[in-house]
Amino acid sequence: MKNKSKNSRWQQTRRDFFTSSASGLGSLALTSILAENAQSDEANPLAPSFAHFAPRAKSCIFLFLAGAPSHVDLYDPKPELVKRNGQPLPKELTEKVRFAFIKKESAILMGSKSTFTRHGECGMELCDYLPHVGSCADDIALVRSMHTDAFNHHPAQLMMTTGVPRFGRPSMGSWFTYGLGCETQNLPAYVVLTTGRGSSGGVSNWTSGFLPSTYEGVVFRSEGEPILNLNSPPGFDRKMQKEGLDLINNLNQSRLTKQGDTEIASRIQAYELAFRMQQAAPELVDMSDEPEHVRNLYGVERKEPGNHSFRGGGPNVYKSFSTNCLLARRMIERGVRFVTVMHASWDHHSNLDAEIGYNAGMLDQPAAALVKDLKQRGMLDDTLVICAGEFGRTPLGENRGGNKQNTGRDHHPYAFSLWMAGGGIKGGQVHGKTDEIGWAPVEDGVHVNDFHATIMKLFGYDHHRFTHRFKGLDVRLTDQGGKVVDKLIS
Repeated sequence: MKNKSKNSRWQQTRRDFFTSSASGLGSLALTSILAENAQSDEANPLAPSFAHFAPRAKSCIFLFLAGAPSHVDLYDPKPELVKRNGQPLPKELTEKVRFAFIKKESAILMGSKSTFTRHGECGMELCDYLPHVGSCADDIALVRSMHTDAFNHHPAQLMMTTGVPRFGRPSMGSWFTYGLGCETQNLPAYVVLTTGRGSSGGVSNWTSGFLPSTYEGVVFRSEGEPILNLNSPPGFDRKMQKEGLDLINNLNQSRLTKQGDTEIASRIQAYELAFRMQQAAPELVDMSDEPEHVRNLYGVERKEPGNHSFRGGGPNVYKSFSTNCLLARRMIERGVRFVTVMHASWDHHSNLDAEIGYNAGMLDQPAAALVKDLKQRGMLDDTLVICAGEFGRTPLGENRGGNKQNTGRDHHPYAFSLWMAGGGIKGGQVHGKTDEIGWAPVEDGVHVNDFHATIMKLFGYDHHRFTHRFKGLDVRLTDQGGKVVDKLIS
């Protein structure tokens, strides 16, 4: 179990005792407990807490490329795949494989048209769509041997974010805020920023699952009000609002005393946080205090390409994603524990060459700027940056409905790539290797749950011991297995 306080979670808490006691002390004790924000984890579930051992990472920014980018077109060069372009695969390789759309009888290999260049002292090969990321090569670890269990988007996104391909489980961000708490009282511990058309998994990618909703991701908008209806209506001053909030909280506390429902405690926390955020959030999204060179580094004012009518595109996608990356740094700087920067979609079943170029152009500059900016501020050492999708894309071309125009790639859970930087990651390395066409790992394979176990170690947790009691079971992020990949840790 997580070591958040002296008492284990399965033991009766002080709140349980007082709310169940017939002594009449419940209401008085509850008021006292809830006032001890800095002294009691029961009063403030987001109070900074303790891990199993000294953490390397204190916060995380997860660039989630929903829809799944093609590893063989961005991260994993395959000359043999190019050489065998147009050839079928042996039937024994595909007969037991399940595809989302590919028709096996007419499927053929499709070589990548991307060119790759070596970067940094480490000589990491990356697609020429990613020159800015390439300039960070000596700070990042590129994992080319990832694999997962699900071949459709929603379950695979759940696998990546919650550890299992099913609904109802806490996301990574929820687990880490549950374990480590938060270093700010004026912003949520876990924030989500979105760009593009939305992911298949939606809110299930940042849900708190069976944990109290205090640990759920809070979606911020990158333009206008950060959260709709956060500001008070005209004529309703802060004093009036505080009086109303106190009344609501008193009623909620009375109900909590009778029911002992942790969701009521979460509601109290949410109301109080919203009140504090009314002052903190506008300052956060007002980036007029950022120097021009920093804004230019992220490309906040860069122009949208002329053709942006792609599945991951839109009139303001480049600006929005750049702004979200800069906002993520500002949030971490202010004590937010976990930020997910979500972009969709990378689901290139057709028109791959044009669309992956557009998406990579959106990603490249701000993602690299984030790594560089954190580094020059001395924040990269304890901030983990992750850039990943939910799976890869097939070396075979898409031939849905028997179509022979192979202009895209199908879903591919058997191999994909991701990269990480900071937070205790050993940069300047390529970990793992896939076969000559990028079909499956042949060296140092990393399952999604291995990835989770490794991240948990970076945050100071033994993934076997970091659990939550739910329906009589000690549940963990890595229930399906997982081992720490020590080669990735510096």
